[in-house]
Amino acid sequence: MTPPVICIVGKKKSGKTTFIEKLIPELQALGLSVGTVKHDAHSFDMDHEGKDSWRHRHCGAETVVVSSPAQVAVIRSLEKEMLLSDLAETYFADRHLVVAEGYFRSDQPKIEIHRVEAHDEPLCSRANEEDKRLFAMVTDGTVDTGMPVFGLEDAREVAALVARRFKGWTRDGMWG
Repeated sequence: MTPPVICIVGKKKSGKTTFIEKLIPELQALGLSVGTVKHDAHSFDMDHEGKDSWRHRHCGAETVVVSSPAQVAVIRSLEKEMLLSDLAETYFADRHLVVAEGYFRSDQPKIEIHRVEAHDEPLCSRANEEDKRLFAMVTDGTVDTGMPVFGLEDAREVAALVARRFKGWTRDGMWG
């Protein structure tokens, strides 16, 4: 079963990663198993030249798996970028929820992180929040949105909103 995906979006240096670091433990405290995806708009290379896995890939292997007793990593060549929903289905079927950093252009529901010190205006506003599937804003300022607004330190409250909306959790701490 494909778990629900929520995207944490925001402009560069808005604090997306910092907020995710606060949000994940709060989601786990509610009993949710969480996976993450970090979007990189550019090409990246996790492998290092000279390592066995790098050598496997560079001699022609299209998929390389590095496995140990504690973790597994997959390096797979692609013709085109995978959709976020396909990533969730392929790699996170054993999780309750996937938190994706980035993916502003995806059709997945979003929480925007906005710091006034970093940017004057958020990515989402009343004009595009429905189209972008915004369901919450996390900010240190005042924003004009019809969505719930939280402070940068309100990860517990955001986790409760996510658990209610996507997993049927109730305010009294019960699962529906």
